[in-house]
Amino acid sequence: MAANFPVPVPIARRDDVHHEVHPPKVELFDVAALTNTDPKGFVRRVDEYRETEHGLYMARPVEGHRRIAYFESMLLPELGLRVSKWRGRPGVDLGHDFYLDVVDITDGPVWRTLDLYLDVLVRAGRGLRVEDSDELLAAFRARLVDLAAAQRAMERTNRTVDGIAQAGYDVDAWLAGHGITVEWRTWPTR
Repeated sequence: MAANFPVPVPIARRDDVHHEVHPPKVELFDVAALTNTDPKGFVRRVDEYRETEHGLYMARPVEGHRRIAYFESMLLPELGLRVSKWRGRPGVDLGHDFYLDVVDITDGPVWRTLDLYLDVLVRAGRGLRVEDSDELLAAFRARLVDLAAAQRAMERTNRTVDGIAQAGYDVDAWLAGHGITVEWRTWPTR
């Protein structure tokens, strides 16, 4: 006889206790047009795209956001990750140095990411945390992602967390262990 376990209830994030279940977010990166189309369909100008043997680098300003002024991302198809560095507005501590989205990536003239909900936020040299497991579970229960996608997301997250922890919470060192060097922009210290 099968055990009757209760259906787990997602734990709400600290910053958003009333978020809704949503389909995976899609983002577009049009290298030729120098644009980035966010999941809501807003087209943003991009300062720089750089295609490398490992993926696609992007740098662009963030307009209209009260905390974030600029960000850089590296799309890494083989790792199934979008590794980002966000620059906060003056006086803002974002609480992390790197933000890693677990994604499926399609390359081409227009690159595409399909967000698999899970994120890894890293404070360099200090630690990390995984966010949005509640969203992944809710999307799976709502059949917005299938078992294969949920499993990919969890496996990538586990590999990423383990690797970054073993590298002393140094994302660049962890990437270097995969043969990946990202040339991030240099910013003045505050």
